[in-house]
Amino acid sequence: MQSLTLNPTPRVEGVVQLPGSKSLSNRLLLLSSLAQGRTEVNNLLESDDTGYMTAALESLGVSLTFANNGKRCLVESNGGPFAVQQADLFLGNAGTAIRPLCAALCVGEGEYTLTGEPRMLERPIAHLVDALSQLGAVIEYEGVEGYPPLRIKAAGLRGRRVSIRGNVSSQYLTALLLASPLAEDELEIQIIGNLVSKPYIDMTIDVMRRFGVTVENEDYQAFRVAGGQVYQSPGTALVEGDASSASYFLSAAAIRGGTVRVNGVGADSVQGTSSTPTSWSRWERWSVAGQTSSKFPGEICAVLNLT
Repeated sequence: MQSLTLNPTPRVEGVVQLPGSKSLSNRLLLLSSLAQGRTEVNNLLESDDTGYMTAALESLGVSLTFANNGKRCLVESNGGPFAVQQADLFLGNAGTAIRPLCAALCVGEGEYTLTGEPRMLERPIAHLVDALSQLGAVIEYEGVEGYPPLRIKAAGLRGRRVSIRGNVSSQYLTALLLASPLAEDELEIQIIGNLVSKPYIDMTIDVMRRFGVTVENEDYQAFRVAGGQVYQSPGTALVEGDASSASYFLSAAAIRGGTVRVNGVGADSVQGTSSTPTSWSRWERWSVAGQTSSKFPGEICAVLNLT
């Protein structure tokens, strides 16, 4: 039997550069691909989910140019639905890719298949497919009903009222919201029951706002988005550092004492998991820094100083 001895440190000091948020990375990649113009996405997370998303977007005709070891991506798009009208997309086990892409593909024209690893084929998607079907989408199950793989026969989405359960994955609602501006008319999404994971929906709404689209939120029970729109590139888009990763380093300083600077996420973060520091009575300050940084313009950070 092997053992590992860890000697405690008397004090924690240091600076941490957080990896980009997975959820934000794929949201920004998708909207950049649907937006009019060129978008530079910075602090992009390198992960399986983003890898499958970028491969799918390139298969759909989107121009992606990477720099800074893959952390910076220049996305060029003409705006609106994808140009390629036939594609077979393999998405691994990336739920943050298959669900929003399923909805986004429906707003254009063409025929697409979405599949993935064996684990992906066990992940339910029926709630999203049912909602899209209410809007006129034609989606067929290629295997077990309610699960990928899917075949999409896209011919645009009608704007109308659609209902979706609120106590299932928030990724279904996110997928509908991200695709909604490209529907023919206004889309109203009614939530059945209480909505789970509200911070992730706030994140989605904030990202859409950055690309020029307003979502009307009626106390998380209904959402309205005008149809017939085209996302507009903001020029640059910064992926916040993953807030859940920040909690480990900040907690270390809270336990042992010291100063930890976490670059990439701040008090105005759109991630729900960033609320951890606000629960500490000795939390010193959030601050904005790195405005002149040439690497990530507008870089944000958090500082915890406990003695």
